[in-house]
Amino acid sequence: MNFFLETIQVILLSIWYNVESFWHLFVPMKKKNIAGEVVLITGAGSGIGRLMAQEFAALGTVLVLWDINQEGMKETARLAKQSGASRVHYYLCDCSDKNEVYRVADQVKREVGDVDILVNNAGIVTGKKFMDAPDSLIEKTLEVNSMAHFWTYKAFLPAMIANNHGHLVSIASTAGFIGVNGLADYCASKFAAVGFAESVGLELLATGKDGVKTTIVCPYFINTGMFDGCQTKWPTLLPILNPEYVAKKIIHAVLTDQVFLLMPRSMYLIAALKNVLPWKLTSLLGSYLGLTIKVDCNTSLSLHYKLQ
Repeated sequence: MNFFLETIQVILLSIWYNVESFWHLFVPMKKKNIAGEVVLITGAGSGIGRLMAQEFAALGTVLVLWDINQEGMKETARLAKQSGASRVHYYLCDCSDKNEVYRVADQVKREVGDVDILVNNAGIVTGKKFMDAPDSLIEKTLEVNSMAHFWTYKAFLPAMIANNHGHLVSIASTAGFIGVNGLADYCASKFAAVGFAESVGLELLATGKDGVKTTIVCPYFINTGMFDGCQTKWPTLLPILNPEYVAKKIIHAVLTDQVFLLMPRSMYLIAALKNVLPWKLTSLLGSYLGLTIKVDCNTSLSLHYKLQ
């Protein structure tokens, strides 16, 4: 295609995409039917993982739960069955261990079948300043929050590509595009998770596998216990998020094939400003909003892989 025709195509599609986006401000997106599909959720033993399992269960899905907390998974499975899941399977899996991820993934494929919706939700935080954090905890943060995504994609994406059908969900964080004082390793892991998920999504589009959808979720701090003690400077603009609200928004994003989900909505504007404003002004506004100041949380590394 020559330069002129390509330019005209871009202009026309740009107009169409803007009209489409404006239209959906008033007319809700049509939700897809996922009844009977296999949904795998990592870090499903508590927090957002458990709540998402219940939401997916109500849609008639087959659930596969991963966590290192056996008792937590049992309780999640019980609640999911009550919520309407057609079947529930749960497996002990340390997502930071590549070999274990591959081993348990093979077991899932043998016992349940191919995964249709993969939700990378497992996450940990050290809660320490960079120079105070032991190397082992920094490595664990990166292994769980980002490297685990590589291994689960490697395990389950080939079947999605072969069928040109599936959905990859990455539960990241607003700390995945805005640095936070006192959370260097956590931010690094979430930046990696966002970049990885976005790149794979573009790779799928470039190879014509547009039936495999991606959703990248970037919430502000969630009241799940992982950041106990955290406070917000401006609760109206940047509230500590309610877990039930977050779970419902994530499911809605999956059902409508929403690529990026930022919560609260003010984060869309904040993220845009970060990319266009001078660094000194960005830093000033970040401090004013409470985004870049020291996070004062009574938190420590959670090996139960809770979210955000």
